[in-house]
Amino acid sequence: MQVIIAGGSGLLGSALARALRADGHAVAALTRTPRAAGDIAWDPELPGEWRAAIGSADAVVNLAGEPIAGRRWTAARKRAILDSRLRATRALAVAIAGSNRPPVFISGSAVGVYGPHGDETVTEATPPGSDFLAEVCRAWEHEADAVAGRSRVVLLRTGVVLAREGGALPQMALPFSFFAGGPIASGQQYVPWIHIDDWVAMTAWAVMTAAVRGPLNVTAPHPVTNRELSGALGRALHRPSLLPAPAVALRLALGEMADAVVNGQRVLPAKALALGFEFRYPTLDAALRALYP
Repeated sequence: MQVIIAGGSGLLGSALARALRADGHAVAALTRTPRAAGDIAWDPELPGEWRAAIGSADAVVNLAGEPIAGRRWTAARKRAILDSRLRATRALAVAIAGSNRPPVFISGSAVGVYGPHGDETVTEATPPGSDFLAEVCRAWEHEADAVAGRSRVVLLRTGVVLAREGGALPQMALPFSFFAGGPIASGQQYVPWIHIDDWVAMTAWAVMTAAVRGPLNVTAPHPVTNRELSGALGRALHRPSLLPAPAVALRLALGEMADAVVNGQRVLPAKALALGFEFRYPTLDAALRALYP
């Protein structure tokens, strides 16, 4: 199978590409800065070799977009987060729609589409929320769904991906190195998480499985509260988990982005479980033991 990954040079795209190649598939990464063999230069605003590559692909995986975390959500930053996703997804959808043999379209999204839900169970059937992240995800998914009549479209509603190489986990683990780790705010907010190996496996499974369509919660089957996550991380790192980070301090430091941290969703991968996907790391302690042996 020929697979194109937009945003293929990032943490998730690189891991997915390695796994697909190991299984014998041909993979090309669309990236603004080609560095490796198989990389294809792309700019969603400009035509180029990337359009022809999509025309001959069996599947396109869209992971392109500005990072959500790392900087305060100023008005300009929020526009960049939204626009980068819409431009990339729209360009890929147009290329797919113009293909003689449209590839499967696996497009990124996030559990933020649901908005905050407290301890209520959330599945793919739960309606979207209305905060900033929910609006971004809804618009993002809308662009991908534009080709649902021509292509099988899967919307990857990803939770917090746990990986030592990058993403949220190294930032969460850092305070524990200084014996300052602990829950955030009340600690009662749920964290929908997934080990990076299971994220890769589920995404590859979505590419290959014709029955998978529409929204797909890419999360582990046992979400935990932030307090439980902090406790498990402390155990994995052999550090105490006692010092909470007050919500007011987070809001002073992060602004509006703090709401994404202190609110949560108890997301379940209902569709994946119903269709028989098997998790390698279904529980948090098992996932963290694998990451911190």
